[in-house]
Amino acid sequence: MAVNTEKNTYTVIFAIIMVVVVGSILAFLASGLKDKIGENERFEKQQNILYAMGVNENTEDSGVNFIPTTEVEGEFTKFITKQLVVSPDGSVEEQNDAYLIDMKKQLSALKNGGDAQFPLFVGEKNGKKFYILPMYGKGLWDAIWGFMSLDENMIVQGAYFDHKGETPGLGANIKLRYFMDDFIGESVLDGNRYAGIAVAKGNNDPLNNDKEDNEVDALAGATITGNGVAAMIKETLNIYKPYLETIRTN
Repeated sequence: MAVNTEKNTYTVIFAIIMVVVVGSILAFLASGLKDKIGENERFEKQQNILYAMGVNENTEDSGVNFIPTTEVEGEFTKFITKQLVVSPDGSVEEQNDAYLIDMKKQLSALKNGGDAQFPLFVGEKNGKKFYILPMYGKGLWDAIWGFMSLDENMIVQGAYFDHKGETPGLGANIKLRYFMDDFIGESVLDGNRYAGIAVAKGNNDPLNNDKEDNEVDALAGATITGNGVAAMIKETLNIYKPYLETIRTN
């Protein structure tokens, strides 16, 4: 007996079967790849942290080049000398896997009055110490995040930014090297105040030669994303300020 494929019931049954089959295949693949996905996420975090302290494979005229995944675990162990967990009250303890802490969850806990713990990484390269702060915030369309490294004088030594859904060619450019490099050498202090770094539209220093103005040049057509980056930096500094005050030398 031939099946009448013109009936609505056939279409509905066929759609249900396809949803079940495709859903089962995706669930199977997700389960089978879970360990690999987790490993790649760990490598990516390590690459980002190292990038923010200047451990990367950039050349003078290149774009963003991370330490390869085949080498990143060894380099992370080599350059990151301490992984710390900082509480809002300023208490600090070491934790070997602090880089796996979810900043989004910790910020949510803090805003809701719960216990929160924030990771901070101490790196060392060529005899110099770097204090790498993770960041998480909101851009125009969705989440933005990154890492910023400071020295004991609260001068930025490097930065890395990324996003989930900013506009290509506009806000998405926060992850391009020319924007991130502008932060290097900027102070996050204005006197004794943790002012952060504004992403300033109409900045009178487009070449970013002035490192005392707490500003970098804005991205064209991406004011809200730039404001999000600036707000993210300022919120991060407020969280880590009790710890940063213990290492400041200037």
